[in-house]
Amino acid sequence: MVIEKRRILYVYGIRFGRQRGKMAKSTGQKLKLLYLLKILSEHTDEAHPMSMKQILEELAAVGVQAERKTVYADIDDLKFFGYDILRNASRTEGGYYLASREFELPELKLLVDAVQASKFITVKKSKELIGKLEKLAGKHEASRLQRQVYVVNRVKTSNESIYYNVDNIHKGIQDNVQITFQYLDWTLDKKLMPRKNGMQYQVSPWALIWQDENYYLVGFDEAESKIKHYRVDKMGTIGLTEKKRNGESAFEQFDIAKYTNKMFGMFGGEECMLTIQFTNRLVGVVLDRFGKEADIRKRDEEHFSVRVKVAVSGQFFGWITGLGKEAVILAPANVAEEYKKYLRQILENLL
Repeated sequence: MVIEKRRILYVYGIRFGRQRGKMAKSTGQKLKLLYLLKILSEHTDEAHPMSMKQILEELAAVGVQAERKTVYADIDDLKFFGYDILRNASRTEGGYYLASREFELPELKLLVDAVQASKFITVKKSKELIGKLEKLAGKHEASRLQRQVYVVNRVKTSNESIYYNVDNIHKGIQDNVQITFQYLDWTLDKKLMPRKNGMQYQVSPWALIWQDENYYLVGFDEAESKIKHYRVDKMGTIGLTEKKRNGESAFEQFDIAKYTNKMFGMFGGEECMLTIQFTNRLVGVVLDRFGKEADIRKRDEEHFSVRVKVAVSGQFFGWITGLGKEAVILAPANVAEEYKKYLRQILENLL
């Protein structure tokens, strides 16, 4: 919207700059071009054109008295500047309308769906963002967006600061400085409380990733000299320090795709190169999990194996368990034995 205003003010200046010293204009008159664009943006589309009479009435409602010929000239200027304004020549429903926008309705629907599905955006912020997206559509198509809004009762974070935390993390990355924060955990009474008695974590931020419906910061922990990740919705208010980031050498060969593929539920664990056998019907599941670059090899007519680097954790074993007998850890032997122990413990809990 700011860019649009600048564009219109620029056009307005070309046409009327020389006349400003010759004639007094009301504030409304000076902003006529902006009001005209606002009216066309908010009230028109292909199915809802506005006649010149209606446009003049809308301008008058905001204190702008205009003549038809000046509005015709204004519309020509907007079209010359690149706005797709068309005229429907129908006798009964003829008029002007904004034919195309920065975002088409299907694109806005996609963005609304993404906001609704994002667990890390709170209900309050989700509604605010969707409201802003609706304004990009115009009032008639906005009603079509509103019909698909289902935010209430969805699983959403309650951490209102996350929206601004993401911005601060980006600032830390751009300014090449470390950040501080408290890391939070849920309690039985459903409250987020700081870990380690409110200790301040200090981390060098290097990347933000989206995985398993959550946002994660990937950074370098100087105290442990290793790459670690943190869920952004569990990070308290983030502060920027003046200390420069470290861990550059650790991130020189860092590959986000490989990092996220080897993590299950973003739970860490000892990294191991595993060989896992699957039935052929699970090839799509394997490619979805590990990517198309996975080292897949045929074993027989009904099975294939894959060699992948995995952070071995309970989350990984849970994923394998969900595939039942169609997935078998072949190597290394110690991980296969650890998996058997994991299954025995589950069975014991059921007896």
